[in-house]
Amino acid sequence: MAVVRLAQHLQRHVPHVEFRVSGATVREALDAVFAQCPTLRGYVLDDQGAVRKHVAIFADNELLNDRRMLTDVIGPSTEIYLMQALSGG
Repeated sequence: MAVVRLAQHLQRHVPHVEFRVSGATVREALDAVFAQCPTLRGYVLDDQGAVRKHVAIFADNELLNDRRMLTDVIGPSTEIYLMQALSGG
């Protein structure tokens, strides 16, 4: 099963910091996480289901290629990291 881990800024919104989920794509893995923690979806994805501007997703240390459809292929040992980018001055 793939592992989805959350950066500290997202951890405060959910009861878990790590999720073990099945899926062949990043979208399927995230849908499994959102099924467990529906409130997290709004922090990660916009109304069209694309990754929010200030969120970064890495799969096996590679930045996600498809931020709109989340079709990047994953395997059973993939580690996915969700991070909120910090901005400001």
